[in-house]
Amino acid sequence: MNAATATPHWRALLRPGDVLTLGAALALCVFSAFAFWRGAHADGVEIRARGQLVAHLPLNAPRTLAVDGALGKTVVEIAPGQARIAADPGPRQYCVRQGWLRQAGAVAICAPSEVSIRLTGSRADHDSLAY
Repeated sequence: MNAATATPHWRALLRPGDVLTLGAALALCVFSAFAFWRGAHADGVEIRARGQLVAHLPLNAPRTLAVDGALGKTVVEIAPGQARIAADPGPRQYCVRQGWLRQAGAVAICAPSEVSIRLTGSRADHDSLAY
């Protein structure tokens, strides 16, 4: 008797109840991710420059705001239910590439310019700094 026939393949050890239990656990995980791992929609935006709160604005009307940062003007664009950093004088443009933020708790940081935006709402999804 060789080693291949002496140890049964792991699939041979599974019974119909095992497969059903694994399927139910997978379905519960997927349902939980969609049902519980999302925050509320944002209703406001906090704009900070050099560690100071510059403005706390609602996300109900479109507007554009230029903020003085360490490197120059950073442009924050607000539209109904979302906000983004539209332009920044920083070298790598990470905060601009982040695009529109829509969920409460989302953050965009322009580190060289020392400018950041954070969306506020009734329930934050997660701290995007630890995401």
